[in-house]
Amino acid sequence: MTTPYKEPERAAQNSGGEVADVPVRPGKIIAVHVAYESRAAQRGRRPAKPSYFIKPASSLAGSGATIERPEGTELLAFEGEIALVIGRAAKNVSLENAWSHVASVTASNDFGIYDYRAADKGSNLRNKGRDGYTPVGPRLIDARGVEPTELRVRTWVNGSLAQEDGTSEKQLIFPLAQFVADLSQHVTLEPGDVILTGTPAGSSVVAPGDIVEVEVDAPNAPGTPTSGRLRTRVVEGPGRFEESLGALPAVDDKQREEAWGSREAAGLPAMDPTADADPTAGAAPSSTPALPEDLRRRLLDLPTAGLSAQLRQRGLNQVSIEGVAPSQPGTKLVGVAKTLRFVPAREDLFKKHGGGYNAQKQAFDAVGDGEVIVIEARGEPGSGTLGDILALRAKSQGAAGVVTDGGVRDSAAVRDIGLPVFSTASHPAVLGRKHVPWEADVAVACGNATVLPGDVIVGDDDGVIVIPRDLVEDVVDGAEAKEVQDAWVAERVAEGHPVDGLFPPVGRWKDQYESWLASREQSSTESGENQ
Repeated sequence: MTTPYKEPERAAQNSGGEVADVPVRPGKIIAVHVAYESRAAQRGRRPAKPSYFIKPASSLAGSGATIERPEGTELLAFEGEIALVIGRAAKNVSLENAWSHVASVTASNDFGIYDYRAADKGSNLRNKGRDGYTPVGPRLIDARGVEPTELRVRTWVNGSLAQEDGTSEKQLIFPLAQFVADLSQHVTLEPGDVILTGTPAGSSVVAPGDIVEVEVDAPNAPGTPTSGRLRTRVVEGPGRFEESLGALPAVDDKQREEAWGSREAAGLPAMDPTADADPTAGAAPSSTPALPEDLRRRLLDLPTAGLSAQLRQRGLNQVSIEGVAPSQPGTKLVGVAKTLRFVPAREDLFKKHGGGYNAQKQAFDAVGDGEVIVIEARGEPGSGTLGDILALRAKSQGAAGVVTDGGVRDSAAVRDIGLPVFSTASHPAVLGRKHVPWEADVAVACGNATVLPGDVIVGDDDGVIVIPRDLVEDVVDGAEAKEVQDAWVAERVAEGHPVDGLFPPVGRWKDQYESWLASREQSSTESGENQ
C-alpha cells in the first residue's frame, strides 16, 4: 500500500495559531450526500443508493485554519465527516476488495454556505467548494490497522459535543467500502484521492467567532488510533458578489431549516398542518426511519406481555395504549409510529379544517413503509376515525397498521382489507360528529399513553405497547432471554413440579436452568462450527 501524501506548502499562519499541513494531495475530492441513518432520519429522506458531488482541491485547509463566512450571508453549516484517502488506483473493484485500496482515514469538515445551495441546483460548487471549505486532518490513521465498521466521528462546537456516530452496519446506510467500489465503476480513483463519507445528525449553523473541531478515531483498535482534532475557526469575510456575473446569495425558510437541522433550531414556527395544500402535489415523505428487518422479525415473535415486563424492569410503566383491541383476533402489529391528532368537534373549526385535503388525509397519504398511524381521539368512540378508503390507502403505502383510541367506520370492510387495525369500537358516524383533524407528526396521547413519532409500536391480542426507539434492541434482547427461560419453566411444570421456587427459578432451580442454558449455548456453537 502506498504511503499517504503530504502537502507542506499549504501550511500558513493565522491569528488563531499554527496551521497544520494538509496531509493529503488529492486529484479529486468526492463527497457523499447522505450516508448515516441518523442524518436520514433528521432529514426525512433515506436514499436507496449512494449519491455524490465533487469538491475542488482548492477548498482544502489544514487544522488551525480559518473559514470565511461571506459578509451578507447567514447559513454557514459544519458537517463533521470521515475522509477516506485512496492508496492504490481503483477501477471496477469489488466490494470485497474495495477497502484494500484505502490507505488511510482521517477527519474532515464538509462546510457549506446554504445561502448558495438553491442556486447550485445540486452541484454544491458555490455552496461547498469555496476556498477553505474542506478542512482535513490533522493526522492520518493507517486503514490497515482499523476495521471499517468500528470507526467513530465526533464534532465539537466551542467545546460542546454536537455530533457523534459510528460506522457499524446499524449506523451507516451504506458500508464505507461500498463508496470505493461504487465510484470505481464510474471513475478511476487514484492514489491520494479523498472520499468524504457523509455526516451524521447534529450538523448545524456556526457564526464568526465559533470554533469547530472534528475527530475521527477507532476506539476499539489496538492503540486507539486517532486523527487528532481538526480545528477550524469561523471568521467573517468579504461578500462583494457581483450580480451581473452570477447568482447572489439568498435564503428562505426551507434552507434555514435544513442548515440548522430543524425548524425549532432555526427559530421558525412549526409548520401549520391546516394550511391549504395542493392535492395534486402529494404528501411530504415520511420522516421516520423503518425498523431493520431482522429487528422487526424478532418483535413479531415476541408477545406484548413479555415486552411490557421488560419495559417495567427499566422503569417504564406508562407504555400501554389502553382500551384498544384488534379488529381481527390473532393480529400481530409491529411498526414505527406516525402520529395524527384530532381535537374535539367544533362546527366553525370543522368547516375550516375538516374538509378538503385535511390533516387526516395528508397523514394517510404520507404514511411510509413499516409505519403505524397512531391516532389521538381522546378515547372518544362516538364516530369513526378511519374507514375502508383510508385503510386501503394506508395498506397500499406499505403501512404496518393503525392504532386509534376512537372508533372505526366500515369495520367489516376494514377487516377484509387485511390491514392490522386496533381500535376501541366500531361506529357508523363520520369524523365531524366528534372530531376535527388537526395535526400530524407530533406527540399524541392515545389510550392514555404518550406516543412520539418514531416510537416502536407492538400489538397483539393482549393490547398495544409503545417502546422508545432508543430502548428497543435492549428490550428485545431481554424479552427473548425471558421467553427461553419461561419455556424451560413450562416444561418443568408440565412434568409435575410446583411453581414455588421455579417461577421464576431460584436456588437449585436457578442452578439447573443456568446449567441447561450453558449446555444449550455450547451445543449451538458446536453445531455452527460443524456447518
